[in-house]
Amino acid sequence: MTAIKNILLLGSGYVAPPCLNYLLRREENHVTVASRRIENVEALAADRPRVTPISLDVDSDKALEEAISKSDIVISLIPYTHHARVIAAAIKHKKHVVTTSYVSPAMLAHDQAAREAGVTIFNEIGVDPGIDHLYAIKTIDEVHQQGGKIVSFLSYCGGLPAPEASNNPLGYKFSWSSRGVLLALRNDAKYLQDGKVVEVNGPNLMDIAKPIYIFPAFAFEGYPNRDSTPYNERYAIPECKTLLRGTLRYQGFPMFIKALVTLGFLNDAHVDCLSAKSPEIKWNAVFAHALGTLDTSESNLTKLALAKTGLEGENARRVLHGLKWLGLFSDTLVTRKETLLDTLCATLEQKMQYEEGERDMVMLQHKFEIEWANGSKETRTSTGLWFGVPGGDSAMATTVGVPCAITTQLILDGKIKQTGVLAPMTGELVYPIMEALRKEGIYMTEETL
Repeated sequence: MTAIKNILLLGSGYVAPPCLNYLLRREENHVTVASRRIENVEALAADRPRVTPISLDVDSDKALEEAISKSDIVISLIPYTHHARVIAAAIKHKKHVVTTSYVSPAMLAHDQAAREAGVTIFNEIGVDPGIDHLYAIKTIDEVHQQGGKIVSFLSYCGGLPAPEASNNPLGYKFSWSSRGVLLALRNDAKYLQDGKVVEVNGPNLMDIAKPIYIFPAFAFEGYPNRDSTPYNERYAIPECKTLLRGTLRYQGFPMFIKALVTLGFLNDAHVDCLSAKSPEIKWNAVFAHALGTLDTSESNLTKLALAKTGLEGENARRVLHGLKWLGLFSDTLVTRKETLLDTLCATLEQKMQYEEGERDMVMLQHKFEIEWANGSKETRTSTGLWFGVPGGDSAMATTVGVPCAITTQLILDGKIKQTGVLAPMTGELVYPIMEALRKEGIYMTEETL
């Protein structure tokens, strides 16, 4: 009889169900699911065998260590800011950890201790980061083994509503915190273009969004995602002169977000009139405040908004339509959240949720420009397109949760033995995960153009 494996799963969000479902195929796997709110994990455990729900405050070192000490491996699906503490506790008790998050400096600081303890801390194994790494490493390895060079690497990924559900002015819906999505749009970006480092300040990020052609059916725009420059080293492609990892959105999203930035709605400074203690206030008055006027008439707000954004013609019409759709010209009372950003988020989350029966989509493409030893050139792509199941798991949950579960199982089975703080950056880590993912129907299609 196979020995029982005890798995501690921290977090009960949308990624947890597909992760759990994969792990529970193996009779020996017993999973303890932990969340601060017991009702969240009780719902997950209700119709699944060998699942134990517990209430756990991860801010309590004692409670966290007690839960970890009873497990063989920990899956941390809680916010990344907690990972370093989880990793420290796991190393203390010589337990493995899997996360889907980028390796932060605080996490990497535990690398030596993890090696000394003989513990695997495996990270960046969702979709982006995760599946993107797998197929980047695969092509890079193949090209290098054949004596070629990767001179350009462009990678774009987007979690989006499926086309039929992209029915609002942003072409976007929220399956998680709208604040997190909007704050990501304020991040500075850095990438390589023709051997030179290009830096973009957060407020200007939407200005450099450009059309990205993948399939004729989709009108995508893309923009850089944070700092791409470490990937020369991470992917072992020092020869690469153009290197950018970016985000995909539907056409019109960057322009609309740029307008919101210009109008001040991504500002997270305290605003007195949005304080919970202030009198109730209507959206048109909030918009007027943001524009520095007392006149809340639609004609005045329109004139000032167009003057501030500099938009004209069809672009102006589209953005004004979006602002009206959000209700910014209306006399609807706002949900006051102290800042313009958080007050806007309350409205976005109300108006931009997935409706019952709607599905999401994940689109991921790598484009490699290759130079061979004889001087000839070649372009290759790796493309993945996944759709959610209406009423079931979303594409994002599946493409994050299943790679995470597969990696956990491979560690439990002794097929991944490397210790330390890891990410899937070498063939020996990449190929077993890729093979197991293909059996689940999760793969990218490779093509030479």
